[in-house]
Amino acid sequence: MAERDVNPMLKTALELGPVLGFFVAYLWLKDHVFTIGGTEYEGFIVVTAGFIPVLLASMGVLWYLTGHLSRMQIMTAVLVVVFGGLSVWLNDERFFKMKPTLIYFLFGGLLAFGLARGQSYLRTVMEGLMPLEQEGWMILTKRVMLFFFALGIANELVWRFLSTETWVYFKTFGLSAALFAFFMLQGKLFARYSIDEDAS
Repeated sequence: MAERDVNPMLKTALELGPVLGFFVAYLWLKDHVFTIGGTEYEGFIVVTAGFIPVLLASMGVLWYLTGHLSRMQIMTAVLVVVFGGLSVWLNDERFFKMKPTLIYFLFGGLLAFGLARGQSYLRTVMEGLMPLEQEGWMILTKRVMLFFFALGIANELVWRFLSTETWVYFKTFGLSAALFAFFMLQGKLFARYSIDEDAS
């Protein structure tokens, strides 16, 4: 099914809004403890519990407007529900903090599996955005695979050895900045292997 056009600002708000909302809510409630059903929950757990339905609602609206959700968005939502739900159910923030690690290792592993078969699964997802020659896709896929594994390791180090607040800043801004910087640094590869669609 073809993706329907939607206002870019609205689409961006639906994609980033829940994450920024989580960040703001955490800063607001991080020092609070809530007693619910006789059990004490720290602010992080309460914010996580609120983040899950907000993310699902945002993705539902995005799907309604565009008629499309990427595999990455769907998988991310599944992992948020599973590991966010475990954090809330078991009152243990570690499960939610593990989620980015699993996401990056999962997608890095899928790219590695494709490369072992001589294929670029990244091309399947992004070809419409960046028309590249096959060799360019293979090089980019290898780089993205290694980058995803590096992000997964970085997330593990941050949540295990630094404070929860540091992890929230890292999750909200650090990972996004790293992704942006990574693709900006691929400019030479894009220039060398890009396909002139008009010429072709």
